[in-house]
Amino acid sequence: MKLALVTETFPPEVNGVSMTLGRLAEGLSLRGFEVQVLRPTQKGERKHLDRLGGGLSEFLVAGIPLPGYDGLRMGQPSAYRLLREWSRNPPDIIHVATEGPLGLTALWAASMLRIPASSTYHTNFHQYTGHYNIGLIRDFILVFLRIAHNSCGCTLAPTRQMANELKSLGFKNMGVLSRGVDTALFSPERRDPQLRSEWGAKENECVFTYVGRVASEKNIDLAVQSYLLAREKRLNILMVIVGDGPEKKRLERLYPDIVFAGMRKGEDLARHYASSDVFLFPSVTETFGNVVTEAMSSGLAVVAYDYAAGRELIETGVNGYLVPFGESEEFQSQTVKLMNLKLDELAKIRDAARETALNVSWSRVVEDFQQSLTTVKKGDRKRYAKVV
Repeated sequence: MKLALVTETFPPEVNGVSMTLGRLAEGLSLRGFEVQVLRPTQKGERKHLDRLGGGLSEFLVAGIPLPGYDGLRMGQPSAYRLLREWSRNPPDIIHVATEGPLGLTALWAASMLRIPASSTYHTNFHQYTGHYNIGLIRDFILVFLRIAHNSCGCTLAPTRQMANELKSLGFKNMGVLSRGVDTALFSPERRDPQLRSEWGAKENECVFTYVGRVASEKNIDLAVQSYLLAREKRLNILMVIVGDGPEKKRLERLYPDIVFAGMRKGEDLARHYASSDVFLFPSVTETFGNVVTEAMSSGLAVVAYDYAAGRELIETGVNGYLVPFGESEEFQSQTVKLMNLKLDELAKIRDAARETALNVSWSRVVEDFQQSLTTVKKGDRKRYAKVV
């Protein structure tokens, strides 16, 4: 099958959507798919058609800066180029992963050429509006997203909870496509005493970690406040924030005792996870939250809200801790309670988190994605993988 994958972000960019799409594209190519990735050029790239080999190719369009997201760009509308490209070499199906100008023109071109289309729902843009002082356009964004996704044969959400929420908002033909984790990369075996020493962590000191974009929609201030409260109860605690974003400078200025490690990738990122002990993730705008699975795979005790990846994977007191959604005081309280555990009790939770992650494979996710693409291509809207 020939698949055209349309996205605003793709490796080597560092974010959850990019990582997920990279895994899906690579997995499908190994299963015999021809995957054409359509994406905008990023900084330092030229506009060109770059053959990647191994069943993967790239079709690049000019990029437009994305407000509020340094380093990311939207793809310019490219209707004529897409019509010309797909008229000569039509894909069997297109899959739109992001709802930017490039994705919309790809859907239009596909409809003109009668090419079946599917989509995934990766980001709650309508929920982000309140964090960027543009809440008045929330309803407009929601209508826009609904129209775009309802033009597709199927829209895949990362959890059943999210799929049901979108159905209640008028989204049609919903299915579920979960996320996997690289358990070889994100492993407790990558724990590095030297890195802990560089952080200033003593031998028995507990390290709290946050990994992700350092932005207001991630609710990082709650993670920091939870850490500060826990430190009042127990002195031997350190916090590390891994990532970059618009809130980083402000937090660095306010909390000089916190270690700000900046953006990390690959094995270096895996070391930062594994060299920590507790992962705090108070974000309230996730569709899934890949960092939760990465932290669990690294053997960390995770404190997160009861939704998205947390609800899918965590059992409180067994392999992590869930907090009722949006209850910030309870999030802080649960973090403090975690510090009252004995070392062997905390170790059991961390071991259980790792065991849970070992059962979340990318191969199963790719297989589900392949099944969904196949049913959309056939036009059978009643048999999507894990339909809700």
